[in-house]
Amino acid sequence: MYYAILGFDGHDVLPLRRELRPAHLLRVEALRSAGRVLTAGPMPAIDAPDPGPAGFIGSLLVIDFSSKEEALAWAAADPYRIGGVWVRIEVHPFIRVF
Repeated sequence: MYYAILGFDGHDVLPLRRELRPAHLLRVEALRSAGRVLTAGPMPAIDAPDPGPAGFIGSLLVIDFSSKEEALAWAAADPYRIGGVWVRIEVHPFIRVF
């Protein structure tokens, strides 16, 4: 089943987000290569494709996992979470319609 993972950024973490991005993307790419990622990306803090110094409020990932517990464990082990970019994580079941 798909699960929507919402990772919410802390305050003033844009430099840290940039530093940890390659490690974060490496984990997501492994699941994408396995055909498990429906969509994934950052959520800009302002209405712009490049928010510049305004940065991001977090990330949204919709990924196929065998259980909510597996999705939570994966999110908790993400470099953004471990490194302090994501200060809060939510995981919700997601049903793909389109």
